[in-house]
Amino acid sequence: MKKIIALILSLVLCLSVMAPALADQPAGPSVAIVVAGTLGDRSFYDSANEGRLKLEADLGLTTTVIECAEDASKFENALVTAAENYDVVVAVGWQFWDALAGNAATPGVPVDFPETKFMFIDNGLDGIGDNLMSVIYAQNQGSYLTGYIAGKMSKTSKIGVVGGQDSDTINDFIAGYEAGAKYANADIAIEKRYTEDFEDPSKGKEAALAMYDAGCDIVFAVAGKTGEGVFEAAAEKNAYAIGVDSDQKYINPDVIICSMVKDVGKSLYNTIANMDENFKGGQIWCADMATGYIGVAYGTEDMPQQVSDELKAEVEVLAQKIVSGEIVVPSTLQ
Repeated sequence: MKKIIALILSLVLCLSVMAPALADQPAGPSVAIVVAGTLGDRSFYDSANEGRLKLEADLGLTTTVIECAEDASKFENALVTAAENYDVVVAVGWQFWDALAGNAATPGVPVDFPETKFMFIDNGLDGIGDNLMSVIYAQNQGSYLTGYIAGKMSKTSKIGVVGGQDSDTINDFIAGYEAGAKYANADIAIEKRYTEDFEDPSKGKEAALAMYDAGCDIVFAVAGKTGEGVFEAAAEKNAYAIGVDSDQKYINPDVIICSMVKDVGKSLYNTIANMDENFKGGQIWCADMATGYIGVAYGTEDMPQQVSDELKAEVEVLAQKIVSGEIVVPSTLQ
């Protein structure tokens, strides 16, 4: 009897010693977010980082973020560093295409790390391996709605858009924006300029000022951190602007009438929070308007609402027509 009691006490002691160590174990995979640019854009990259922080807060996952500051020489090394230390690597930005795809001489990073799961955010790449999932967004659909708003609200029948780069992804926004504006007003003129930079607000301001001076009264900012210069220009010219990727109205509620939202953070969070069900290895998954990750935001109710309730209702009808397939929005990615 004494031996049994002693054995039980020994087991209890072992379990009590092991308990803290078990409690310290992460609840799920470790996650590295690698962004092509830098945080602080209050848009695309910050949205991805919000998803990362929510994984930490809600699920207790170990995470990190690596910023590449739009330096192409860092892209591949950053992905390798992340893959060496984390279970899931999320490459945020179409700029990672070459590092992920590889070439005839050098395989892409996912091939070298078959046990690591990779997510490629904002571009579609397949044929690399079952450990890579690509997520593309139907930003053209959300941009169609903001174009419609701009077309309806413009008093000069001339609007603009500032793109961070003349690329397929940025032009996908613009294609939808132009189509929506023309649906609202067949006679509207649309001016576009590219800054070739996602990190410099001064370039965005310069481009937008030229548009406002040329008669545009609403300008859509599709340029990451560079787009903040568009908002500054709108304030100086007493004109309007449209935000992108996140609900940016809080930055300047008096000039930002709405934002085209593609919820990168939410899509990232939902995929990693339930990897077994939502990770589509070897596939390209499209987050379109039907998924709830694409839409239009107007800030909070306590902010000035330049878009009328009637126009918001029209936008909602158009959104449903896009979801049903009644309206097919042009795209540069198909």
